[in-house]
Amino acid sequence: MTVSLPSPLPASLSSDPQALSRILGNTDGLSVWPRSTRPEADEDISVSGVSLTEAADRFGTPLYVLDEQEVRDRCRTYRTAFPEADIVYAAKAFLCRALAHWVQEEGLGLDVCSAGELALAVTTGFPPENIVMHGNAKSPEDLRTAIRLGVGRIVVDSPSEIARLAAIAPADTPQKVMVRVVPGIAAGGHTKIRTGTDNQKFGLSITDGSAEHAVTRILDQPHLELVGLHCHIGSQIATVKPYVVAVRRMIGLMARIKNQHGITLPQLNIGGGHAIAYRPGEETMNVPELAGRVRAELEEGCARAGLPVPRLTLEPGRAIVGPAAVAIYHVLAVKRTGDRTFVAIDGGMSDNPRPALYGVQYAPRLIGRPSSAPPRLVTVVGRHCEAGDILADDVALPGDIRPGDLLAVPAAGAYHLSMASGYNMIGRPPVIAVSDGTARVLIRRESLDDMNRRDIGL
Repeated sequence: MTVSLPSPLPASLSSDPQALSRILGNTDGLSVWPRSTRPEADEDISVSGVSLTEAADRFGTPLYVLDEQEVRDRCRTYRTAFPEADIVYAAKAFLCRALAHWVQEEGLGLDVCSAGELALAVTTGFPPENIVMHGNAKSPEDLRTAIRLGVGRIVVDSPSEIARLAAIAPADTPQKVMVRVVPGIAAGGHTKIRTGTDNQKFGLSITDGSAEHAVTRILDQPHLELVGLHCHIGSQIATVKPYVVAVRRMIGLMARIKNQHGITLPQLNIGGGHAIAYRPGEETMNVPELAGRVRAELEEGCARAGLPVPRLTLEPGRAIVGPAAVAIYHVLAVKRTGDRTFVAIDGGMSDNPRPALYGVQYAPRLIGRPSSAPPRLVTVVGRHCEAGDILADDVALPGDIRPGDLLAVPAAGAYHLSMASGYNMIGRPPVIAVSDGTARVLIRRESLDDMNRRDIGL
């Protein structure tokens, strides 16, 4: 779709530079789409050779289209930038059997947060020794499953986990664990996804000594083997500096542990949280730059502290799968209320709760038909019974947008379906994989019958 600006500009736009910038940004709208995206005839768009309008006709909407090669290429970006590190994909961003298989084939490990994620991965054939178990409140079942299946590393997040793990870990093969450390760094795109500071639920603080106390307790447990430290400072972080500071503080803690206990920890996990762009012009993490700066800080810091360089682990999730998917919706209604225009779609917060949780906005695009109508600022809303069910506020769409149109939303791969709900009993959308002109179903649409089977009656 080519956006032509009306002349003269409406007062609502000429007085709002940010709104105008958003409209101009939409002329470059494909910059945040999978790299295989191509414009087609009649304003259709293809991803990896598959027409999105044809996919919507074939599979229905809402629909999630996942580009397999984009996922694989992004895995390779990390492997190339960090050849000496362990890269583990953060499954909480999105997990299905096919995706687990792809990241395994690309040489990545897996980071899981529950017995459910773990079981799906292992039954797919993922090697448990390449899996890291996370979570601030792991259930007894989570821990038992991790021990039983032979998870490579468990990240301890609280003192109570130490006792639980020590009680169930086998005596003949000590369980490898890491301590999740809070390094006191504020970073991330929203206060709800900043996890590197004190006074939030994750990890054990450097400041109050709880991290060092946890280290001491673990070293007293013969069935546990402390192999390193872990930190995750937040999400949607676009700059390298917070990671450099985190590495510096973690090296300092490793040096104190060596001085106090006489042990050298061989591993350091610095988490993930690398930013992607949801709209044209937004900042993203430069992975090669991150690799160079982190590697330099690690080598220089360890040399100063008299430590060998530990093996590094990173946990990208959003940065691998987020840009690889596109969500497609049908417009159900267009309504003008006062000076606002609402465009309602057949999905919403049940398949994408991120705007309601974090105020995130997207760059929806009309596909499947040409339009020469001047752009209009509209609010794209979902179909759910919540005033906060807003996908994108004040975005430019053609002024003749109407029911039956298709809207496509890029950068839809992370934290959409993994956080989806059964609100209003709508049913979660299917996921199809596209590759070299072919499409196949990875996850089928959730039906009313699926939901009814869980309700066993009176």
